[in-house]
Amino acid sequence: MGVMEESLAGRLLIASPGLHDFFRRTVVLIVEHADEGAFGLVLNRASEACVGEAVPALVPLAGEDELIRIGGPVSPESVVVIGEFEQISASPKPIVGDLGLVDPESAEDDLTRVRIYAGHAGWGPGQLESEVEHDAWIVDDAVPDLPFTDGDLWAGVLERRGGKYALLATMPDDPSLN
Repeated sequence: MGVMEESLAGRLLIASPGLHDFFRRTVVLIVEHADEGAFGLVLNRASEACVGEAVPALVPLAGEDELIRIGGPVSPESVVVIGEFEQISASPKPIVGDLGLVDPESAEDDLTRVRIYAGHAGWGPGQLESEVEHDAWIVDDAVPDLPFTDGDLWAGVLERRGGKYALLATMPDDPSLN
């Protein structure tokens, strides 16, 4: 796995203030990380589309008015569903705690909450390791209910870390207006 000794699956990537691309001020939950690459979901980008209009087949899971989240720039036409399970063993891919991927085709009544994402974030072999090594990301522990948190998630997770990170959390969205 390149420079990293262990997988980042189930961890958070918090965009460093130096990132000015798609990932500016994002928080990414890493779902899978192996030698072949990594797969994650941007947790803090809501779209303007509701489940009822964008993917009506998923209304029974999330409700008609639930906003679709933008999971990342890769395959924006694809859908990824994560959920909070009463029994995590019901998930085809547990992520952290009682949070796991949901198979919409066989979703059980075991779900307590879900979030639906259009697209995902992806990295090729060694790419994520290199980005972390070059301080593009701050790696942190994930909390299972984080995907269901509203508000400024980027500032919130930095503040939770404390110290110098709490100071970064106060950085305005556009520093030039400061």
